[in-house]
Amino acid sequence: MASHIGKLPVAIPAGVEVTINGQDFSVKGPKGSDSYVIPQGITAQVENNEVVLVPENDERPTRAKHGLARAIVASMIKGVHEGYSKQLEIVGTGYRAQMKGKGIEFSLGYSHTITVEPPEGITFEVPNPNTVIVKGTDKQAVGQAAANIRKLRAPEPYKGKGIKYSDERILRKAGKAGK
Repeated sequence: MASHIGKLPVAIPAGVEVTINGQDFSVKGPKGSDSYVIPQGITAQVENNEVVLVPENDERPTRAKHGLARAIVASMIKGVHEGYSKQLEIVGTGYRAQMKGKGIEFSLGYSHTITVEPPEGITFEVPNPNTVIVKGTDKQAVGQAAANIRKLRAPEPYKGKGIKYSDERILRKAGKAGK
């Protein structure tokens, strides 16, 4: 019984270069490059413009890593081809963000402003004072950078103020008048 996800081949889009050297897997695309060490017991090969991951045996640890390795390879290829982005919205009177050099300066109702510098390989965009877009080629790094920004002022359930993901729904509660 092999991994359902691991069995699927990963298509290589035009303009993306894949290099496999033993367990070292690297991709290069229009948005950048990335590399990954494929776990022991799994081999990757390129067949008619697709990456196929093959497990060496049918043991449990190998099966477990098979789907993981395929998912990571697929997200790397998508990352260097199109990139990833997460959009955050700032809700609240007087809460806003503005670009300051490469970083962002937030006014979030604290007595001070907070400046966030982008980690390596991540870029920030502020199309308007209430929206922040985090972009990059590494899915995990983009998600982590977005989570770190959200953590500065997580949304609260009564008025919904704070920094939330654009696709996030805040469960609202009635205040003390709602009894």
